Amino acid sequence: MRKGIVFALASAALFGMSTPFAKLMLGEVPPLLLAGLLYAGSGIGLALLFVGRRAAAPQDAIAFPHRGEWRWLAAAIVFGGVLGPVAMMTGLATSAASTASLLLNLEGAFTALLAWFVFRENFDGRIATGMAAIVAGGVVLVWTRGWNAEISTGSLLVVLACACWAIDNNFTRRISTADATFIAAAKGLAAGVVNLALAMLIGQRLPAVTVLGGAMLLGLLGYGVSLSLFVLALRELGAARASAYFSVAPFFGAALAVILQNDPLTPRLVGGGLLMAAGVWLHVSERHAHPHAHEAMRHTHAHVHDEHHRHSHDQAWDGSEPHTHEHQHAPLTHAHPHYPDAHHRHPHPH
Repeated sequence: MRKGIVFALASAALFGMSTPFAKLMLGEVPPLLLAGLLYAGSGIGLALLFVGRRAAAPQDAIAFPHRGEWRWLAAAIVFGGVLGPVAMMTGLATSAASTASLLLNLEGAFTALLAWFVFRENFDGRIATGMAAIVAGGVVLVWTRGWNAEISTGSLLVVLACACWAIDNNFTRRISTADATFIAAAKGLAAGVVNLALAMLIGQRLPAVTVLGGAMLLGLLGYGVSLSLFVLALRELGAARASAYFSVAPFFGAALAVILQNDPLTPRLVGGGLLMAAGVWLHVSERHAHPHAHEAMRHTHAHVHDEHHRHSHDQAWDGSEPHTHEHQHAPLTHAHPHYPDAHHRHPHPH
């Protein structure tokens, strides 16, 4: 159960620590062009990795979206890879950086609200309090006394970007049993093409080769690998819990700035970190266990033969685990601690 938490926190760490480096590049590369390069680096790098894995793996070893899941992937790409980045870059052009940083905390909150009230993902008071503490910690980290609370068009576009990414997170959860590298590569390529095309249309030009290579490498690690880990976290934890852990990303960026750039260890950083730590603890220490029923289900994903995967194999199998193939789940009723992962999306009475 804990591996989903590790995936989510590793994803947050990679994304959060990439932020200070991306900010350094903004002196040489305009925001829209930099976003395109970061996403392109993510998409191209992961696509090459996926092709290599596909060539080396047995024919059916990699799980693609299953039948009706392709529409969820297409919708996730539209909202998360196209509409979200465009709204964000357009909003940043007319918004103060401090305002945008504060508003970005809404992504985690929007994701949780959609997961809880639209997609019916289970939560209780403990989980809601933990999410609130993490979001509050993010607000403390980026709060500045000079923040302007006036609602502008730019601010509304940043909020729209957060809403798009929240929709993307919940849609991606619906296909999270598919190969994480494939999903992240598709999103990265789509966002890279859109942002680079827009940058070129308004007259921006590619930077020097060294800067271009650095931006794409940063995108591969901070966006691509991070997103792949986040998809794995969605598979294990559900959208709301995975997004809660991912919301600690600003703390990793701030901590890296303290270490590498000798930024002061301020009360704001300590206070925000403590709030986030409290929220993470509330999530990590959650114990959700009750009798629940699994309906018959057929799907494809990487798995081991645990209590949910006690099926036989029609094809040859060398005994290695985890392995990937289409398999049938028989109806099962039992009780054990669980998260709202790919096998526990059952309704709750409350």
